[in-house]
Amino acid sequence: MMPINYYIFLGVILFCIGVTGVLTRRNAIIIFMCIELMLNAVNLLLVAFSKMHHAIAAANQGAATTVGTEGQLFVFFIMVVAAAEVSVGLAIIVMMYRNTHSVDVNFLNRLKH
Repeated sequence: MMPINYYIFLGVILFCIGVTGVLTRRNAIIIFMCIELMLNAVNLLLVAFSKMHHAIAAANQGAATTVGTEGQLFVFFIMVVAAAEVSVGLAIIVMMYRNTHSVDVNFLNRLKH
């Protein structure tokens, strides 16, 4: 089994890439993809810690156990919510493109006035 430090390092790197993309990019689709990258980084860490917790419980009890599966179940629900977010977000981006012929988020500030 791989050490948990590798998963933590990978999750932190993916999350930082997502945050950097959200803060620096102006394209709505790129921002949307970076938000999904952050969600997947958190999902990776949830599954890694769940697996670690399950392995520790199995080693202590010596039998098949369901301890540690809550994190994986939580990841499933996060993915369902992310799928709903993708459908709504892409619909908003398509409508924004139809009205403004651009997916630049700075252009949305001009629509306020």
